[in-house]
Amino acid sequence: MDIIKVVAFAFISLILVLVFRGRRDDLAVQISAVVGILIFFFMLTKITAVIQLLQQLALKANVDFVYLSIVLKILGIAYIASFCSEICRDAGEGNIASKVEFAGKILILVLAIPILMGVLNSILKIM
Repeated sequence: MDIIKVVAFAFISLILVLVFRGRRDDLAVQISAVVGILIFFFMLTKITAVIQLLQQLALKANVDFVYLSIVLKILGIAYIASFCSEICRDAGEGNIASKVEFAGKILILVLAIPILMGVLNSILKIM
């Protein structure tokens, strides 16, 4: 199972981070960031499989691909902003983490506008 590999890798990395924390905080943060990136790359094949499945479902349901691509971009922004803010918090920079989360929320709002307009247009057509 893939989750066991990820958890084992994370625990080994956690031990390394705890060993270096206090002595070399900069190295501990770098290890933490690299571990997060490696886990992301390990999960990349799973993410692409999900995206392909969603594309096939959108084609079968005759859903405009523009909406699906917007939703996928929103998910990407949410994951990346969360990942970055957690790394900032690990480094002790909660202020920067809050700003990254705020920027992610604004970008998600901007991307959601076409979906909101599509829903409003559909409601107006029904009326």
